[in-house]
Amino acid sequence: MKHFLRVVTQFFVFLYCKCLWRGLKFVVRKFTGRCELQRICYNNKHGARRTLKIESSLRYSKNELLQSALSVHPDKVEKTIDDIMALKKINPDTNPQLGISLQASLLQIVGYRSLVAEVEKLRREPYDCENPEHEEMLMKLWKELRPDTPLTGRISKQWCEIGFQGSDPKTDFRGMGLLGLHNLLYFAEHDKATALQMLHDSLQPKHKSTHRNPSEVNKPEWEQKNLDKAIGYSFAIVGINITDLAYSLLVSGALKTHLYNVAPEMPSLLHFQQTFCYLMQEFHRFWIEEDPSDIMEFNRVRSKFHRRILRQLKNPDMALCPHFSASDLHLVNL
Repeated sequence: MKHFLRVVTQFFVFLYCKCLWRGLKFVVRKFTGRCELQRICYNNKHGARRTLKIESSLRYSKNELLQSALSVHPDKVEKTIDDIMALKKINPDTNPQLGISLQASLLQIVGYRSLVAEVEKLRREPYDCENPEHEEMLMKLWKELRPDTPLTGRISKQWCEIGFQGSDPKTDFRGMGLLGLHNLLYFAEHDKATALQMLHDSLQPKHKSTHRNPSEVNKPEWEQKNLDKAIGYSFAIVGINITDLAYSLLVSGALKTHLYNVAPEMPSLLHFQQTFCYLMQEFHRFWIEEDPSDIMEFNRVRSKFHRRILRQLKNPDMALCPHFSASDLHLVNL
């Protein structure tokens, strides 16, 4: 019975999509004098609301030109818009804003695809200790996070001081490749004060109430709770984990909402790295709020944090870090 109902439901969904919906669009166009792309552009403000609807309209169109518009090269976007206007018999002189709106949204769409490819390339590139550029980036990360402490050697237990698991960070980059190193270095360079504060906090042990001094017992309750907050986590390892989280949001398409709202045209690697910095800060706050008993609860806290970000991104008006822009390379400190 359940299988029969499922088949019937799928049939009606198919019927709606293939027949009723197309018929409805035809009637609406005749009634309003505007095609679906025009209605989307005129009825939605610039950003994710408009671009996501345009993307859906192009993807499910019967016309090959409209479908292929989603994968054109950025240099061909302007010509593609002209072809779409001609196909829809829209006069660009009487509808000048339409071409501008379509071009901005299409640049966001193809830019997102390009960003996914660029990020994937970095993720697939393994850290190579024989590559001087890779080594230079790693040494620079140490200098940014430990400016007053010289590194005694390339292979050293000192790497644990900034949150790597062993004496050679190379092994920790296996999951995210160079992407993890790029993100950590970007964070350390472009929001150094916040990165250093988070590193300092991550090294603090959890204070148990049983170990409090007698003078601390009489402190206000909020101060006592603050002493109980668990920090202790491995900064670099958490950075690589948050890189993985940001990567999964990107490739799943969940990050479109945010990037379409903050990138005026093509989202770039810069926007992705800024988003990573924001996620690092938010995870740090979230970790403190969750007050885990020890690092063994990391996966639970990370999963809960991931679900919260996904819920936020379901809002088409959401910009995770609205104060970021293409020209703003610095973050607001904690």
